[in-house]
Amino acid sequence: MGVLGEAEVQERLRGLPGWVRDRNGISKEYEFRDFVAAMGFVQQVALLAQRADHHPDIHLRWSRVTLVLTTHSEGGLTERDFKLAAQIDRR
Repeated sequence: MGVLGEAEVQERLRGLPGWVRDRNGISKEYEFRDFVAAMGFVQQVALLAQRADHHPDIHLRWSRVTLVLTTHSEGGLTERDFKLAAQIDRR
C-alpha cells in the first residue's frame, strides 16, 4: 500500500462530498444538534475505525466533530483513508 499521488487524491475526493485535503490527510466536519449526538457519532466512528484498524484524529467541540484521516505509518494518504472515509459517511 503506497502513498497516493495528488491527482489520485483529488480524484477520490470527488466521490466523498464534504471531505477536503488537509495537509497530509483529508478532513471533514460534521455538525449535530447537541453534545450527546456528537458523542454518539464519535462512538460509531470509533467502532468502524477499530474494525478497520485505522484510526482518525477526532476533534470534538460541543456539537461539531472534525475527523482527519491519514496513514501515519506511510506518511500520507493511502487507499485505507478513503475506504474508511466512505464507511464513515455510510454509517
